[in-house]
Amino acid sequence: MASAAALLIWSVRLVRTGFERAFGGQLRRWLRWSTSGRLRAAACGSGAAILMQSSTAVAVLMAGFVSSGAIGGTAGLTILLGADLGSAVVAQLLSSSLALLSPLLLLAGVVIFLRSSRRRLRQVGRILIGLALLFLSLDLIRAASQPLVDSPQAQTVMLYLADERLAAFLVAAIFAWLVHSSVAAVLLFVTMAGQGIMPAEAAFAMVLGANLGGSFIALVLTLHAEAPVRRVVWANLALRGGGAAAVLYGLSVVPGLSDLLGAGPAQQALNLHLAFNGVLLLVCLPFVRPIFRIATQLVPDHAAELEAAARGTALDPEAQAHPKRAFSCAVRELVHIAGRVETMHRNVIQLFARFDEVAAQAIKEEHKWVTRSSLDLRIYLAGVRGKGGEDEIGTRAFELAGIAASIEAASDMIARKTVTLAERMSRDTLNFSEDGWNDLTEFHDTVLRNMQLSISVLMNEDPALARALVEQKETVREIAQNLEQKHLYRLKQGLSESIETSGVHLDLLRALKAINTSFAMIAYPQLSESGELLESRLAVG
Repeated sequence: MASAAALLIWSVRLVRTGFERAFGGQLRRWLRWSTSGRLRAAACGSGAAILMQSSTAVAVLMAGFVSSGAIGGTAGLTILLGADLGSAVVAQLLSSSLALLSPLLLLAGVVIFLRSSRRRLRQVGRILIGLALLFLSLDLIRAASQPLVDSPQAQTVMLYLADERLAAFLVAAIFAWLVHSSVAAVLLFVTMAGQGIMPAEAAFAMVLGANLGGSFIALVLTLHAEAPVRRVVWANLALRGGGAAAVLYGLSVVPGLSDLLGAGPAQQALNLHLAFNGVLLLVCLPFVRPIFRIATQLVPDHAAELEAAARGTALDPEAQAHPKRAFSCAVRELVHIAGRVETMHRNVIQLFARFDEVAAQAIKEEHKWVTRSSLDLRIYLAGVRGKGGEDEIGTRAFELAGIAASIEAASDMIARKTVTLAERMSRDTLNFSEDGWNDLTEFHDTVLRNMQLSISVLMNEDPALARALVEQKETVREIAQNLEQKHLYRLKQGLSESIETSGVHLDLLRALKAINTSFAMIAYPQLSESGELLESRLAVG
């Protein structure tokens, strides 16, 4: 039963990562432009959670947008409440008769994954395989749990959980947090209830506890994020977790409420999960703005702490006599510098929508910090020494110094070229055409995702991630060419906005492509070491 539960957790993750890799860009753009109204934001949050089978994944995407200022805290909270409802819908769908399609899903998924050479289609195959394994894991749980129906020990434990609902509630919350998936936790509890192992009272408590645990996952993941992000996540935790505790108390006071939820413990638990999140959204939707204002009062800024941490450095002079330690320090410093450049990239696109001199100057000042830090890192690497293996030490130092130079080049492109283009747009009171602006923001998001992938390569030194990064470099080049062709087509149509902003539009496309290229350089040392890189292109394999 434990192995079947492990397969359930893994298959949910398989589906989620497949959607993130195949359609992450579209989902990001969908969420980014979904904030024109509360209903629309909630609907987009629900839709994204259904596709990704995870409200936590939506919370991570939302955190990036709130952190960069692309969306406000109120919109972020609305999206997150919608995502909570979406995860409840997922649990309903995965417990339905769709399981009958499991063999077909598995066959189609394997064929698509093995036969397709396109990365997105392979991820679609991954999603189908994940769904098939998910349904299979539920069948395995049902089969493995059958002997427990007549087990006196199991009945004793379940009766205890039915009597001690608070204990069941907390156990479920901890379990959902440990497996990082409220969907997987709810499916496990519902399946056990359907097999007659878990009484309805215990199932209700544990499904509600999974809601608390699910909201706690996002809290842990964003614990050190900026204050607006933490306010959104804390508010969602208070609403979802507090609401779940209130419903648990209500069920204990008014036992007859469960009769309104349908027939059978499993379906009742699923309906409770869906009804709770649906009612929570409807009740909170009109009040998200005052709720976020309260969260602003309760969760203060810690800008001073962040600034103090930003001034620190991972470079330890005493480690220079120990190459492995020194290079580890250098990599940590590179990750920090790259993260700062990623933030610059997040913020710079907003200058084209509404130019802000203070924000532009902040990006320029950040570039000065990046330049100083990059120089300090190269000087530090030049001083690394050790006993024997001088060629190996020199090669690694040279690779890391090259990565630092590439990251600095991306920072320079953002602070000098891109900010200058935004200043020109503001000075000449120019505006991109609607189609042109959409193309540019989507391309900006594509480059942002690749920057995040680059930082992951730097931290993990994973050849598979490095290969994906270099493949994305070619994809970005093709996207840039297509976008230039679309721009030329708009020029042929004689669109005045396209004609007026043509120079800025093309320069910005090339700047974004150059930023992507600079970060893609992070992958080359890793691929060269693993033998996956030819002189001019990726090795075939």
